[in-house]
Amino acid sequence: MTGAAERTSARFRAPGPGEAPLPSESVRELLERNARRATDRPAVRFEDTVLTHVQFLDLSERWATVLRAHRRTPFHVGVMLDNTPTYLAVLGGAALAGATVVGLNPTRRGSNLGRDLLRTNVGVVVTEPAYADVLAPALAELPATTVLESVRYGGERTGFGADVDAMVDASTPAPAEDVPLTTIWCLIFTSGTTADPKAVVCTHRRMLQTGERMRQLLEVTPDDVGYIAMPLFHSNALMVGWMPAVVAGATVALARRFSASRWLDDVRRHGATYFNYTGKPLAYVLATPARPDDTDNSMVRGFGNEGSPEAVRVFEQRFGVELIDAFGPTEGAIGIAPDADTPVGALGRAGPNLKVVDEHGTERPRARIEGGRLANADDCVGEIVNTAGGGPFEGYWNDPEANEKATRFGWYWTGDLGYVDDDGFLWFAGRTSDWLRVDGENFPAAPIERALAEHPDVLLAAVYAVPDPAAGDQVMAALVLRPAAEINGAGFAAWLDARDDIGPKWRPRYLRIAADLPRTATNKVLVRELQRDKFHLSATSGDTILVRDRGDDAYRPFTEADEAGLAEEFARHGRERFWEL
Repeated sequence: MTGAAERTSARFRAPGPGEAPLPSESVRELLERNARRATDRPAVRFEDTVLTHVQFLDLSERWATVLRAHRRTPFHVGVMLDNTPTYLAVLGGAALAGATVVGLNPTRRGSNLGRDLLRTNVGVVVTEPAYADVLAPALAELPATTVLESVRYGGERTGFGADVDAMVDASTPAPAEDVPLTTIWCLIFTSGTTADPKAVVCTHRRMLQTGERMRQLLEVTPDDVGYIAMPLFHSNALMVGWMPAVVAGATVALARRFSASRWLDDVRRHGATYFNYTGKPLAYVLATPARPDDTDNSMVRGFGNEGSPEAVRVFEQRFGVELIDAFGPTEGAIGIAPDADTPVGALGRAGPNLKVVDEHGTERPRARIEGGRLANADDCVGEIVNTAGGGPFEGYWNDPEANEKATRFGWYWTGDLGYVDDDGFLWFAGRTSDWLRVDGENFPAAPIERALAEHPDVLLAAVYAVPDPAAGDQVMAALVLRPAAEINGAGFAAWLDARDDIGPKWRPRYLRIAADLPRTATNKVLVRELQRDKFHLSATSGDTILVRDRGDDAYRPFTEADEAGLAEEFARHGRERFWEL
């Protein structure tokens, strides 16, 4: 990668989503070019395994032969594997065979996983022994599905699926085949933090263009090594981690799963120079004990989203890394990153095509900031849209209703809330479900989360609405504290009251102090599960619930007697339905 000053400006020179030139005429051409130019350069590093670009091409061709032998219509191959070379080989083989990889999330279970498989028409599943118990219940309710089991990188064969390793070893490399750029290479599920995930269509063209865009933005060269610890079924790992390396002929180092304690050791072991992240991994890495030599590493840059401004700042200083914390959904229809003038916490400049609108498409007024506080949230907050259209977004598979909702008026509707300030900077305000109404005032959750994350004892914060017994909502926050930290009820309340950016109605009524928060495999908080639990002690067993009564200057423990009294209030107001789990 290039010098610091040039790197800093790279993000401003890189093309927008869907605007990058194609780096090659096909995936096959790209893999063959890498093999010719970098015969001895590693394509993949994993634990003690190293595959050169020549070996990776050969392995991809063998997988293409195996997949063709199991072709169904549609040619959709589900993959539930850890981050191993086999996952990347299946992706390579699918590209050469014209198959579509459906990345399956192992945290989805039972009927939810069955729905994902059925909705995406999966006929073949590639998996490993660790996930037999996850897949079996979901597959039992579906039409006949072929299961291929790999133990190449660990595990004992279960017999749950056919021995695909033997098939690959015995296969001959697939002959060249013309696979059009319009072929769907991947169906990538959205995170599903607030609703059921949707399968985003990603053709060869989109994956190649995105890889080239990220290569330019990160300035990846053949000598770089990307570190991928986020799961490969997610767009961030594929489009930010793997594809820039494929386009550049560089190397990727895989971690089977994300581990905060192993992050720095892995970086040093593999000589990693860039990495991708999503969700809250920055905070988890920062929670590990700091060492005097933390800056002694090869890492140059990280790209991701949802890092708090404080976490980004501290991470950069501690590890000597430049981070680009950008906003961009899996659909790819919007991509925005901060520039040198962007205020701390803002996403970046809205530009002419990014608008914040109400449900009818009417643009919302600019945000009014008074005393550091968002004073007109009810008026200025709306949904973020791209009025220029969906750009590289190619639709959701088998979901016409979601497609219509996302593209009405010819715009792209993100499903995310935001607001624009007087200087034209766009601020994230949460998902469309992250909207609270307290005492007749509407406001978003994200600004409260940003504020709570600045408390010195808070590692993670999630803010959400819980029902008020009389009307509307109350604010609840789930907090994960830093190691050995404790919440002092009076001190925490005083800290909140002293902040200019959190008004009285925005202050959490309830606090849930948890050892961890329910998360997706990409470390995004599952807010819907927290909302389901509410303040019910039976559902939050093991966590401490604190409450701050109206007019009190301290939080106190929420007891069984409090819960019983609250239940009576809901019944008295005829709102029992909101009480239920």
